[in-house]
Amino acid sequence: MTFKAFWQPLAAIYGENEARWIGREVFLLRYGLSQTALLMGETEHISEAELKGLQQRLLEGEPVQYVVGETEFCGHRFHTAHGVLIPRPETEELCRWIVEEWKEESGKRLLDIGTGSGCIACTLAAELKEAQVGAWDISADALRIARGNAERLGVSVNFELVDALRPPHPTPGSLDIIVSNPPYVCQQERADMERHVLDHEPSLALFVPDDDPLLFYRAIADYALQALRPGGRLYFELNCRFAHETADMLQQAGFSDVCIRKDQYGKDRFISACR
Repeated sequence: MTFKAFWQPLAAIYGENEARWIGREVFLLRYGLSQTALLMGETEHISEAELKGLQQRLLEGEPVQYVVGETEFCGHRFHTAHGVLIPRPETEELCRWIVEEWKEESGKRLLDIGTGSGCIACTLAAELKEAQVGAWDISADALRIARGNAERLGVSVNFELVDALRPPHPTPGSLDIIVSNPPYVCQQERADMERHVLDHEPSLALFVPDDDPLLFYRAIADYALQALRPGGRLYFELNCRFAHETADMLQQAGFSDVCIRKDQYGKDRFISACR
């Protein structure tokens, strides 16, 4: 099957540009073929039956990151599967912000709450000098995937099965950094979401009740007030609809230097606060 024969049927669903990109991702990540190799027709040795099977999964709306089983995040390849959210470019920006602020420090103690694939924890373990990194998730499947990603990247992360809404009693001042990309999509926002997200990505990692959109932010902030040392920082990825409500909550809780940062699309997507 040629590259064009693979991606062209996908255009009816995804549009031509995205269909081409999806096709390139399949051939690069699954088979190691560059765009130059695709232009030279180096797909003929691949089983047509196998390619048709992958194509059918894509035609049924399954995200390409699950179809090929991995994605790139902050220059590293992460295994992805149905038990974890697909790492997003916005979350890369969150990691870059933390690295910018802490890259000159050494041996900092960091906790990633709701780690999913481990993309945040593993990236920061790789980028921050001698960082002592821990990561929590409520899903045993997610932790299995995250541990595998840490092994692939050759980084040390202490993964634990913990419910962010029922955390263990913290050791006061034991952490320098807490970071979380928690569930933040309200149930009423389902109607505006793409089907491939709703049908394939884990609802547990996406949704919060309409009447309590800051559920996880409050719980994590309460934990951070005790666990962070004075001068330590808390970082969140946000639902842009509730950025200022989150900032108000953090200030009222006792945090200082609360800073909202926009993502590459100009949306209020991240927040940081000092203990």
